[in-house]
Amino acid sequence: MNYNELADNIKIWGQELGFQKVGITDIDLSDHEAQLQRWLDAGYHGEMDWMARHGMMRARPAELHPGTIRVISVRMDYLPPEAQFASNLSDPNQAYISRYSLGRDYHKLIRNQLKKLGQKIEQEVGQLGYRPFVDSAPILERPLAQKAGLGWAGKHSLILDKEAGSWFFLGELLVDIPLPIDLPQTNQCGKCTACMTSCPTNAIVEEGVIDARLCISYLTIEFNGIIPENLRSKMGNRIYGCDDCQLVCPWNREADVTTQEAFHRKDIFQDASLISLFQWNEPDFLKNMEGSAIRRIGHQQWLRNIAVALGNAPFSESIIKVLESRLGISNVLDIHIHWALSEQRNKHKNLERNTKLERLVRIIGKGLPRDA
Repeated sequence: MNYNELADNIKIWGQELGFQKVGITDIDLSDHEAQLQRWLDAGYHGEMDWMARHGMMRARPAELHPGTIRVISVRMDYLPPEAQFASNLSDPNQAYISRYSLGRDYHKLIRNQLKKLGQKIEQEVGQLGYRPFVDSAPILERPLAQKAGLGWAGKHSLILDKEAGSWFFLGELLVDIPLPIDLPQTNQCGKCTACMTSCPTNAIVEEGVIDARLCISYLTIEFNGIIPENLRSKMGNRIYGCDDCQLVCPWNREADVTTQEAFHRKDIFQDASLISLFQWNEPDFLKNMEGSAIRRIGHQQWLRNIAVALGNAPFSESIIKVLESRLGISNVLDIHIHWALSEQRNKHKNLERNTKLERLVRIIGKGLPRDA
């Protein structure tokens, strides 16, 4: 078997299957084990217990799939056309949803394509032990992607590529054949710290290290409890995920939009006002989110996230009414609704106070001499 030729063919087949880049690496992640343990010991994984439960298996692919000696790492771009980052974030009455989740759930799509890639390789080699993974197993996909030459780890911990920025998904195909490995890219971040300084909650505690407990993506997606009160106002209108650290990254300025129509914005999100999304009942939520990654957080967590955003929105009688209409569903949701109602009422008081001051200034101004 000419493994060099096979590796070249694998990259061609991968692109034919919709992957923008394919790289190959060995399975040695021993250099990352100490860092992973420090991250876990610091509690930065929050309530994602599975992170600690699998221990160092995340850094040992062969324990996940015995016989593995190589990992084929793939990239699939997801940036949708007309992403509307600035206009969406700047309108506090509209919901901001992380751009990776505006379309179809990527897990099944990429896994199916990886499976097809494995089957294609098997046709060539006769017998192949392989297993595809897409963000669904205890495996350090970013270090593997870095070793495979797909990019370097940015200070926000995401993989960056000088041609594609960071707007892409990763996937892995574990195989048991001795393919030649690719060289990693050189880190190109330099002294730039834009991602660190732009994080709304200061979740990037040091270069490449994220405290998930502070991260809006974790709080809105992985965490189903009571969001710390000191973080709620910092979440703004972000109801599912957060893209801020990517938005300011210079390498993302020239990133191409995705060629996968499945990742384009769902029609239901074309006009995503907070009030309209908050009025969905559970059947509405399940129907509208069919095929979406958002569906897995469930209706109550969806309402919880929007309640926080409504609390951060400008005062509106309509917001007061819609918040009150959702009281009594659950204790966790009630806590966030009562906070949002308090925020709205405080804004109303401030608005009334400012209106009275403006009226008083106008009255006083009218009584003053023209040359005063």
